[in-house]
Amino acid sequence: MGEKVVKSDSEWRAQLSDEEFRIARKKGTERAFTGAYWNEHRKGTYVCVCCGQELFSSDTKFDSGSGWPSFTAPLAQDRVSTETDRSFFMERTEVLCSKCEAHLGHLFPDGPRPTGLRYCINSASLKLKAKDE
Repeated sequence: MGEKVVKSDSEWRAQLSDEEFRIARKKGTERAFTGAYWNEHRKGTYVCVCCGQELFSSDTKFDSGSGWPSFTAPLAQDRVSTETDRSFFMERTEVLCSKCEAHLGHLFPDGPRPTGLRYCINSASLKLKAKDE
């Protein structure tokens, strides 16, 4: 994984778009079916928009019908961390980049086999490194 990436809000703002900053650094979310990757089918690796850490493979991406990119597992368990999210009067499991603590999305126990998990991730928290690039 390497060194943790720590920056001030002003440094993140200079690097990210307003939408990326709102979602990845301030724990926002994009509206369903609006993100760049919810309907993406190219092969490749999804990396953190903030620090570039490789997070998810297109091999584990599936159409959950939720309107957000969904994955059954990260590339490796040490690529993401989780925290309890009690916002919006509910309890969910928040998914974070383990290197820079960017908010990625949420984890749900309703995914397909083999893991039974659904990593529901905001497109704005990701960049796709397509295999053809």
